Amino acid sequence: MNHKTSKALQGAALLSLLPAAAMAQQRYNIVYIMTDDHTAQMMSCYDKRYVSTPNLDRIAADGVKFTQSYVANSLSGPSRACMLTGKHSHKNGFTHNEHGIFDGSQQTMPKLMQQAGYQTAIVGKWHLVSLPTGFDYWNILPEQGDYYNPAFINMQNDTIREEGYVTNIVTDKAIDWMENKRDKNRPFILFIHQKACHRCWLPELKYLHEYEDKTFPIPETFYDDYAGRQAAQAQEMRIASNHDMDLTYDTKMYDANVQTRLTPNYLNMIGRLSSADRAKYDQFYDSLAIDFRSRHLQGKELAEFKFQRYMRDYAKVLKSLDDNIGRTLDYLKQAGLLENTLVVYTSDQGFYMGEHGWFDKRFMYQESFSTPLVMRLPEGLKARGDISEMVQNIDYAPTFLDIAGAQIPSDIQGESLLPLLRGEHPKNWRKSLYYHFYEYPAEHSVKRHYGVSTADGWKLIHFYRDIDAWELYNLNEDPHELNNLYGKKGTEKVTKRLMKELRRLQKQYDDPIAQ
Repeated sequence: MNHKTSKALQGAALLSLLPAAAMAQQRYNIVYIMTDDHTAQMMSCYDKRYVSTPNLDRIAADGVKFTQSYVANSLSGPSRACMLTGKHSHKNGFTHNEHGIFDGSQQTMPKLMQQAGYQTAIVGKWHLVSLPTGFDYWNILPEQGDYYNPAFINMQNDTIREEGYVTNIVTDKAIDWMENKRDKNRPFILFIHQKACHRCWLPELKYLHEYEDKTFPIPETFYDDYAGRQAAQAQEMRIASNHDMDLTYDTKMYDANVQTRLTPNYLNMIGRLSSADRAKYDQFYDSLAIDFRSRHLQGKELAEFKFQRYMRDYAKVLKSLDDNIGRTLDYLKQAGLLENTLVVYTSDQGFYMGEHGWFDKRFMYQESFSTPLVMRLPEGLKARGDISEMVQNIDYAPTFLDIAGAQIPSDIQGESLLPLLRGEHPKNWRKSLYYHFYEYPAEHSVKRHYGVSTADGWKLIHFYRDIDAWELYNLNEDPHELNNLYGKKGTEKVTKRLMKELRRLQKQYDDPIAQ
């Protein structure tokens, strides 16, 4: 598919798509909501095993749910850079969280939206080191941000600490901008970037007791032995490991007499609470910690205890997030904006909820390679229900430009999703996706790797740098990616096909590793 033909959507052609009620503004508004580390398993329109997310599900119910939605690099900062530029990491220059600085002088989708006449605004998590460019308004969290009484950096470059819970405050700022700060005679694109559900999952205090009576099912791959997968054996993401998942920082089993690796980080975060709120927090978690220490858990019992604490705290953080999705949708309706606004909800990547015994992301395996993507569609975009075409986060930039009637520059690597939102199913839609992860050596010790995933259910991954290991999976028969088929008899033909497709994509995207 040649997305450069989107120029045909400009002018009268674009206006012909819009209902009469939208003609006053002529173009759709866009509200793009992105969370951190929210995975499809923890969203009830995708998976009903764990939690209920009624407000997130409202978005899908009034529009579409993408069932094959993926990222180009499963890491927070790089994923955001891919979204902003419509380009893979090696092209936008932001490949690592730990050593990267986003080049704000480069071409970005918000800048192009400004040129198309849109107002642009972002509130919440930025995580790209340099300050935002291409935005008429911004108010961002420094680095990862804090859950309790967080600081924000404003456009005057002042850092101001605000009282409250971060998810509520980000939503307050987003609604305030829409209601009081924008020019209501012009279309807008607003990026609402929430910190939730990032580690270490500190709940809003009113939800401390939520989910405490729920026992979450243990994933069937929780005790994966990583046989035949060298890179999986080397990672440091194990829930069972007290080095990987810290008893104090991650499960809040604080002991004043025991100093864990991340105890200072934990105490700094909860130290932001007021004395009254800290008392409520301590009363809840201290009672759990006392009971935990009295049980002297080891081995399997300890691993499953940590899993339950992880799941419960994650779910509590998610509950506040879902509340605020509801607040945002309700505001759009009350303000008369809902039927002329595309509402997009996604995460910067997926996350492991105990699958393979892990938390975190980074790998090209399905749980972190995939990401939830639902859209509430305005009048005039007729698709409804599930969309099964393969899409990637580099597609958001060209999609928004297409909706704005702007020309999509030839160097943008993603594809506009607008035909899919109209209910079309182009026969020449992509049949494969490219992935490349760079951040090694670094936290969690996930090896560098790149790979290809195909629409017919195959995946080929190459782990490189300090190892040279290939992995091949038939997702139709092995959806949990436990059986590495690479080099096994009978896979020669499919391996050759996937190798050819991998090199084709590397050439298409001009990834220098192919040269």
